[in-house]
Amino acid sequence: MTPESSTRTVCFHGAESTGKSVLCERLLVTRGWPYVPEYGRLYCEEHGIDLTMADLLVIAQGQARMNRHALEAAPPVLLLDTDQLMTAAWAQMLFAEVPEQLLAYPKADLYLLFEPDVPWREDGTRFFGEDGARARFAALAEEMLVRTGVPYKRISGSWEERVALAEQAIEELAAGG
Repeated sequence: MTPESSTRTVCFHGAESTGKSVLCERLLVTRGWPYVPEYGRLYCEEHGIDLTMADLLVIAQGQARMNRHALEAAPPVLLLDTDQLMTAAWAQMLFAEVPEQLLAYPKADLYLLFEPDVPWREDGTRFFGEDGARARFAALAEEMLVRTGVPYKRISGSWEERVALAEQAIEELAAGG
């Protein structure tokens, strides 16, 4: 995310309810890889889910602050539960536009794109549980990765397969691959 940092950043990216947050927590416990939680979830829990574009821009700024703060500790690997490219997908999904500032934030070294091939779970802050909307949101999430040209790998399959694929990708990145 920053040229002077030796920290390798991995952003978990994709539609809601695909295991990103759960996997971040699991990898902290099992592998010791710290992670930055999703600011948007905290924001929605406090302010509700009736979002405006201004809310999305505030969420992007809050996520950037949290990411910068976590990078100050200079861990070898830092997982990001999300970043502004996902906020850009939200903007496209909710408002049919993407402010350029959402695409201008620093990018992770690697994005793990979580496929929506696991069951949906409602948690009070999620929007797109219907199959068609979920598929459209997943496609927009991938579109943001393609649009910005960042490196990414797909994460799919069972929960065990997701863990194995994510661990392998993160280990390869940490080893310089």
